[in-house]
Amino acid sequence: MKIICIGRNYVKHIEELQNERPDEPVIFLKPDTAVVQKQFPFVIPEFSDDVHHEVEVLVKINKVGKYIDARFAHKYYDEIGLGIDFTARDLQAKLKEKGLPWEKAKAFDGSAVIGDFISKTEFQSLDNINFELTNNGNVVQKGNTRQMLWKIDEIIAYVSQYFTLRTGDIIFTGTPEGVAKVSPDDVLEGYIEGKRIFRIQVK
Repeated sequence: MKIICIGRNYVKHIEELQNERPDEPVIFLKPDTAVVQKQFPFVIPEFSDDVHHEVEVLVKINKVGKYIDARFAHKYYDEIGLGIDFTARDLQAKLKEKGLPWEKAKAFDGSAVIGDFISKTEFQSLDNINFELTNNGNVVQKGNTRQMLWKIDEIIAYVSQYFTLRTGDIIFTGTPEGVAKVSPDDVLEGYIEGKRIFRIQVK
């Protein structure tokens, strides 16, 4: 399994971090060791003092594909999920300043929360899915997939030009605005259309 992440896919998030709006999807990867195992907490790594939560809609690939046309991309997934891309923002800023890859800030052990998945047939439109993240009961991030610069099928088509997609691969589709630092004892809960998809404690 590989985890393929899309950066800068929501305009307001681009603006809050004062990033440049991209002309094409920004892609980075996380290894399978980035996944927080079920029932385990997220442990803030020693090398960062500023780890941010980034809640994202997830797509689980259901069959092998390469050079997928956007018109047929819907055939390559059956489920939609929700997760967190934890980002060591202080480390990322240093890497960006030097023009270096982001992996140390984005792909470290435990940097990915993968919640439950829901059949895509439960949604009237995948381009109109509400989702949110709460921290200790307070809503901190809220988004809708219609706000994406690149929709799910477009992302699959684009990514498959570069990487063969395999069964079980997961795509993180980008985060809306509201990213913020996490602290020990925070409890993060993610919801899709009001249904809780994950709960994780920060240590």
